[in-house]
Amino acid sequence: MKISILFDWCLLPLFLIFFVAPRDVEGFTGTYGINYGRIANNIPSPEKVVVLLKAAKIRNVRIYDADHSVLKAFKGTGFELVVNVPNELVKDMSANGDHATKWVKENVVAFLPDTPIRGITVGNEILGGGDQELQGALLGAVKNVYNAVRQLRLADLIQISTAHSQAVFVNSFPPSSCIFKESIVQYMKPLLQFFSQVGSPFYINVYPFLAYLSDPENIILNYALFEPNPGIHDANTKLYYDNMFEAQIDAAYAALEAAGFGKMAVIVSETGWASRGDENEAVATAQNARTYNYNLRKRLALHKGTPLRPKIPLRAYVFALFNENLKPGPTSERNFGLFKPDGSISYSVGFPALKSSASTSSLSLKLVMVDGAVLSFDIICLYDLGLRL
Repeated sequence: MKISILFDWCLLPLFLIFFVAPRDVEGFTGTYGINYGRIANNIPSPEKVVVLLKAAKIRNVRIYDADHSVLKAFKGTGFELVVNVPNELVKDMSANGDHATKWVKENVVAFLPDTPIRGITVGNEILGGGDQELQGALLGAVKNVYNAVRQLRLADLIQISTAHSQAVFVNSFPPSSCIFKESIVQYMKPLLQFFSQVGSPFYINVYPFLAYLSDPENIILNYALFEPNPGIHDANTKLYYDNMFEAQIDAAYAALEAAGFGKMAVIVSETGWASRGDENEAVATAQNARTYNYNLRKRLALHKGTPLRPKIPLRAYVFALFNENLKPGPTSERNFGLFKPDGSISYSVGFPALKSSASTSSLSLKLVMVDGAVLSFDIICLYDLGLRL
């Protein structure tokens, strides 16, 4: 009897190691972040980008790879960085756990702790695409990257996730009716189950701009821009929405709940508005882009939730830091930047610009118009935004 009791107590620590629920990892400070895309040949160096972000006081930054020049530039800056495993590596990492471990060691561990990498996204918009082989490989890649992070004793520091497009949903109107497409449920549910076990959020790319372009006859532009409008009522939940951004997020929450994951948090991995577009993208103007991003920034600064999840503050990464001149597709794809390639602002939402010259690089505080008055950047931060990002 004594031997049996001793044996049980010896097993207890091992039991705890394998069965204690993982501690949630916070990979996002505050509510505002930025996507630092680099599909361009004319944008500032990573070192100048760091100066720009420091002046703007943006702490959360996503990149779409793990470029070493960027990771070195962010050394000692205090920014919270999310790196990405590109889609083209997902199949290989799914098939070979050692390759996932090697990638994590070379692109994450090698830069810690000086470069504060707080998250890894595995692929981008894979389940919303048409490559079934890639879709089938996603979960294996996610698990192998997570296992590498855990084995390297970084599971309490680095959050693992993947970003989805709106294409994973059947519909999103009204928000409460949203569910995942039947064709991707076989991939989505096991992925959500794993993320639920390890405490990861659901990353979704939210673009009222694209939704409006797809149905301009039935969507009020002001509803997409956070401007005054009649709004919509969801008859099922009796909730009212005065902007599409929150409605789209609550649609994601509804889909998660319908799938059995109602407690999972949603983070907006991309959102933005193009400042220029083709003839069929007439709403892609600098004025509309400024209105959307300005109102979005004010909305995020409230640190409040959505009508369906009022206690979970909205968190979003804006797309994007720069216009990217080498991106394929319509003109709008190359014009989502808050900043132009030379570091000047595309339109003012309260951030200072980076001005370069042959002799020196410095930050200039732009003058902006608010309610007919000219205010300096220092004043507008207090007067209009008062943001704690």
